[in-house]
Amino acid sequence: MTLSGITRQASEMKDLTKVDRIGAHSHIRGLGLDEFLQPKKISEGMVGQMNARRAAGLIMQMIKESKIYGRAVLIAGEPGTGKTAIATALFKSLGRRTPFTIISGSEIFSLEISKSEALMQAFRKSIAVKIKEETEIIEGEVVEITIDRPANGTGNKTGKLTMKTTDMETIYDLGQKMIDSLTKEKIGAGDVIIIDKSSGKITKIGRSFTRARDYDAMGPQTKFVQCPSGELQKRKEVTHTVSLHEIDVINSRTQGFLALFSGDTGEIKAEVRQQINEKVSEWREEGKAEIVPGVLFIDEVHMLDIECFSFLNRALESPLAPILIVASNRGITKIRGTNYESPHGMPLDLLDRMIIISTVPYTEDEISYILKIRCEEEDVKFTEEAFILLARVAAEKSLRYAMQLITTANVVHLKRKSKEEAIDVGVIKRVYSLFLDVHRSSQHLEEYQAQYLFHQTVNNDVEMKS
Repeated sequence: MTLSGITRQASEMKDLTKVDRIGAHSHIRGLGLDEFLQPKKISEGMVGQMNARRAAGLIMQMIKESKIYGRAVLIAGEPGTGKTAIATALFKSLGRRTPFTIISGSEIFSLEISKSEALMQAFRKSIAVKIKEETEIIEGEVVEITIDRPANGTGNKTGKLTMKTTDMETIYDLGQKMIDSLTKEKIGAGDVIIIDKSSGKITKIGRSFTRARDYDAMGPQTKFVQCPSGELQKRKEVTHTVSLHEIDVINSRTQGFLALFSGDTGEIKAEVRQQINEKVSEWREEGKAEIVPGVLFIDEVHMLDIECFSFLNRALESPLAPILIVASNRGITKIRGTNYESPHGMPLDLLDRMIIISTVPYTEDEISYILKIRCEEEDVKFTEEAFILLARVAAEKSLRYAMQLITTANVVHLKRKSKEEAIDVGVIKRVYSLFLDVHRSSQHLEEYQAQYLFHQTVNNDVEMKS
């Protein structure tokens, strides 16, 4: 395993096209804190939960300053009090530079690999390695591109590329591969480009100010830059950021990086990880790499069993451990895999390692603000009376149920082809009658329980036993 090999294969990985969708927490932009880490009542999609957001802000600041790693945080509270929302806000506030892995406690048991391996891979995904290397580049303004095509129409093209800086000008011979790259990037005279000599990658920086008057009109995306100065060929320090898991996969098998796209990484041997840890530590001592501890968020952590909890206890003591954040909505309940009861369904020795952030139920005013934000996010408008009714449903039933009614009410409103843009009370009552909440569904079961299959009442059980 070499430094250039890791960075070369990492650079070949292409980002998947991202699709913006409206999800349960797509309205959240951050924790909504001011410059002194004090929470605002309504900001960045977050409403209420002042103490929990303040505590999460302190955690965020310590993560940014790399002051903590290998620590554990528990977000505990009733269902529907914004535990996952706080974790999502923390992820948005930290930004893309900090690795953030989100998994659910139940998905550990649905993978084809062992539970400990699944958790280890999640841990390694949450630790980034910034690998620094020096590479030779050619940076300058394109003066002219000439391409010679074969007379018979077959064979490789050849050509010449003239580039300059403010101090010098040079002509380079072009092969078929470089001609294709220049054509693909739509490079022309007047463009300022960077060519990586090791990989042949061409990056277009912009157009030179000297060519600003070449055209009467240009698009808003056109960027003008100064013509570079000095030598055309330079040495530049480039930083590649990869996760420890990606390095594990690349080195675990032949052409292992292809497994990153298929997801079939399989079990990775401990010997491979040990060698990678030693190599990364060596690069760190030489100043070639920097380790960035990230965050691993495990939602519904009470779904893990005693073996997983034991693994987490040990993994947190590792020198290469991220910050572990878990969430649970359980009270005192049995630890999965045992007959012992414990707070939040977690062992006491693991709870002792954690700092606990508590969430509280939302007030009626806060519920109304959250519904307004969700309506804006989904681009749905209600009349004043309809919104008051929706807020009352959220207060009496549940916030999650009311948020589901926003989308369903909008579908019914569009189907009616009404001339009114805002949704009225009648639509809310219609979807409320179509879709039951938990309380009405429970009442229905109690009323018609004898008619359901595989149901036996208490009286029948007593008669059978007698």
